[in-house]
Amino acid sequence: MLDPLISTIDVPCSQEKAFAVFVEDVPTWWPLDKRSISMLAGHPAKSLSIEAKQGGRIIEIGHDDTEHHWGTIKEYDPHSWISMDFHMGLPADTASLVEVQFTVLADDRTRVELTQSNWEAFGDLAEMMRGGYGSGWVIIFEESYMSACGS
Repeated sequence: MLDPLISTIDVPCSQEKAFAVFVEDVPTWWPLDKRSISMLAGHPAKSLSIEAKQGGRIIEIGHDDTEHHWGTIKEYDPHSWISMDFHMGLPADTASLVEVQFTVLADDRTRVELTQSNWEAFGDLAEMMRGGYGSGWVIIFEESYMSACGS
């Protein structure tokens, strides 16, 4: 069993804004020109959205208007917590679990902890997938998302 991947950052904004940026403004910080299913065809996706509710879907609209289902929201507690099955470009039965917790540190400072687990769902590819996501979250979460929270 592989350990969960945990990334913790402190962002310079309120808990409400940190949550809203993560869920509602995902296109402002997710690098669709580098990390999207459409990039497999050499084109960035047109958009990425999260349906902000339990059972909501994470959807990429590809360069050719194809809809790609990346995952499903399992738990949703506005401003505090979101968890999702995450299977970007893979069958839903090979989903990892991504959980994100938003903790108030001050009126203008929030700790955001992203945990990704359930690597076993990837079978023989589990170690490789964990390594790839480990480096990917540095760019996507620790750099791009943090920067979007400061804007």
